[in-house]
Amino acid sequence: MKIIVGLGNPEEKYLKTFHNIGYIAVGDIAAKLGVKFKKKECEAFTAEANIGGEKIIMARPVTYMNNSGRAVKQLFAKYKASAQDLIVIYDDYDISKGGLRIRPSGSAGTHNGMRSVIDEIGTQSFTRIRIGIRDNAVSIPLINYVLSEVKKEDYDLFVYVCERAADAAIAIAGGAPVEKAMTDYNLNVKD
Repeated sequence: MKIIVGLGNPEEKYLKTFHNIGYIAVGDIAAKLGVKFKKKECEAFTAEANIGGEKIIMARPVTYMNNSGRAVKQLFAKYKASAQDLIVIYDDYDISKGGLRIRPSGSAGTHNGMRSVIDEIGTQSFTRIRIGIRDNAVSIPLINYVLSEVKKEDYDLFVYVCERAADAAIAIAGGAPVEKAMTDYNLNVKD
């Protein structure tokens, strides 16, 4: 069993914002696996698929970003899962736009949604797929930046990176070691 959570905010006004990059990427996973988010459970919209006989739950929490951990904790309880079963995909301001970093563990950095997940499940030891969003040419407060819409000229870049993140999550859920996924899918961008 794997639970793949894309962090974001549920309202339509947030749909195309940087903070919804995780929602977009987990939507790409569902599309690649031919499933839809049909169910609402554990304060999340979920979709279910199988990869090589492994049950995969994809989730988009509806708790809003800063309380994402509540949904993850509830999903753990319902599906009798643990941190080793978890993959979280999210936007990361600490990485330049277009970057992709997969890690087997780590801190929340500047991300309140990840801080919530770590606080609720009590560990940092779970796989995360971080999609870089920082644009050094933009200087506005972080909260305003993450809630702003992706610029039209950057749309294709983020479509590509979200699809690559989806492919990485599918590979990991299918049994690829995280270290192999890091080698195969990480994208480093120079500032």
